[in-house]
Order: sequence, then structure tokens, then C-alpha cells
Amino acid sequence: MAVKRDVSETTQLLLNWVAGDDAALHALTPRIYRELRGMAAAFVRRKRERHTLQPTALVHEVYLKLVDVRKAGWKDKAQFYAVCAQIMRRILIDASRRGSAARHGSV
Repeated sequence: MAVKRDVSETTQLLLNWVAGDDAALHALTPRIYRELRGMAAAFVRRKRERHTLQPTALVHEVYLKLVDVRKAGWKDKAQFYAVCAQIMRRILIDASRRGSAARHGSV
């Protein structure tokens, strides 16, 4: 599928992936991985609590969650990255809660 000029290549790959083009996913993965890895590193740096989740592991967790939202109907790459950022925050919050519960004797 040809890339539209008024839409970024990343956005077009996202749209193609949602439409069922697995080749688009293969082209998209290295593009979004770099950006997601940078976002994850920033989230981990800002987190006050000590945790064992590293940026690479956080990105991998996001990828696993994205399987569930493949049919989200992405509008553009900005929306995609915003959803990824929300997923990262939730993962870090959940990890923090589990750590806190374990420290306080709950499981």
C-alpha cells in the first residue's frame, strides 16, 4: 500500500497494520521501538520509588498489551504514542502497588 503524502509514514504503517497488513507491523516495529524505549527510560527515571522494571522490559510489556488494542482504530501516531504512554504509566503503577503490598505483608 502506498504511503499518503499528508500522513506520516508511521501513521500510515499503523493504519495498514490495523487493516491486517502484517508486513506493516514488521516495518513499524523498529520505528516505534526507538520512540517507546525513550519514553520508557523517561518514565523509569521520573519514578521516585525503586523498582526492578527496566525500560526495555517496560517496552516489552507495552508490546504485550498492544496485542489487546490492535483494533483500537488508530487515528495517527500521536494517538498511538499517547495510548502507549498510558499503558506504561499503568504498568509502573501496578508494579509499584505490587511492591508496596509485598513490603506490607499482603500478596
